[in-house]
Amino acid sequence: MPGPIRRLHALAIPAVLALSGVAPAAAQRVPPPAPPPSDTLPKPAPAPPPPPARAPAFEFSGVMFANYQYGLDRGTTRGANKFDPERIYLNFRMPAGERASVRVTTDLFQQTSSGSDQYYRGWVLRAKYAYFQYDYLKRGGLTAVARLGLVHNAFIDHDESFWPRWMGTVAVDRHGYFSSADAGIVTLVTFPGKRGEIYATLVNGPGYTSRETDRFKDYAARLTLTPLAASSVPFWQGLALSGWVYKGARGSRFAAGGTGQVGPVGSALTRDRWGVFAAVKDPRLTVAAQYARRQDEGETGANTPLSPRAVIDSSGSLVSAYAIARVLRGGGKFPRPLHVLARLDRVTTHRSRGDRHHLAVAGLAWDLTRAASLSLDYQELLPDRGAAVAPNKTLFLHLVARY
Repeated sequence: MPGPIRRLHALAIPAVLALSGVAPAAAQRVPPPAPPPSDTLPKPAPAPPPPPARAPAFEFSGVMFANYQYGLDRGTTRGANKFDPERIYLNFRMPAGERASVRVTTDLFQQTSSGSDQYYRGWVLRAKYAYFQYDYLKRGGLTAVARLGLVHNAFIDHDESFWPRWMGTVAVDRHGYFSSADAGIVTLVTFPGKRGEIYATLVNGPGYTSRETDRFKDYAARLTLTPLAASSVPFWQGLALSGWVYKGARGSRFAAGGTGQVGPVGSALTRDRWGVFAAVKDPRLTVAAQYARRQDEGETGANTPLSPRAVIDSSGSLVSAYAIARVLRGGGKFPRPLHVLARLDRVTTHRSRGDRHHLAVAGLAWDLTRAASLSLDYQELLPDRGAAVAPNKTLFLHLVARY
């Protein structure tokens, strides 16, 4: 083969192989491309900042009670009047770890007592409720909590959910059956479907306005049922039926003995109460009635040979009923309803003597805003038999503001 032809053949063979897809071994060893400069590589996204520490939930609210009152009694007290910023409650609620919380409610009131408290007259701040709460059960709609500290007593707070407390205390509180709060421990068990609750307490006994005065403790429990909570009629959904019992005792005033006495008295004096309550609460009408009994023991004499101590009975009872009806509804976003209300308490203070008196309340209440209301009401406290109370007739202008 001539030389020019051999050289042409040598050049043509690789070209044919390349066109046919069969590259020589040297052609298959292609070196990898060089990496791009580091400043041209995509940078990783920055790590998200850690979530901010969650501030503990803290709730603050309050209620202000105030009134102007004008006396209607005959005699020298007729026309007596005053402005009274009656009470201011400050409520603080905060968590205390998982399933635990703390509530503190302070009571700002005017101190008017004398004697050992004469240097503390004026406006005083004290605790009414102050307790630690632990939610120890949540299962199938059943919930249960325990509270320790200054806690609600068994029944008064429940009655206040129907009666406007800012127009006066409820019957059991007004007529001295027991205090609305006390130091002790309670448990509250709520039934599924809002069917009711059980509230049980073990407390000192004298109430939140006093220190413990003896070694005895008071026990109480309330059972509330709402049997028509699932009713198709809205009015009956608010029906509540309650029964409560309060087993109390207090020490003798001769517990420590003394000069000339026959000796100390270590036994307790009976202080028992029980009651039944029924109420229906609806935006248009609230109606409630209750009956309560108390069994009290008192003491006479000086616990000396010449004046021996004697235990006497001072038991009594009360019947109370009230109704609140909305009779006027305005226009606009907020109706500003007008309410008409009436209440009557009949109280027997000493069954053995037959001492009786009554408390009557009647008036109109106007909702100024969603959180403030004003009322004009007449209240009278008059004896029916015996001299259990001093007559009192007063015209009130009441104000409540919630914030």
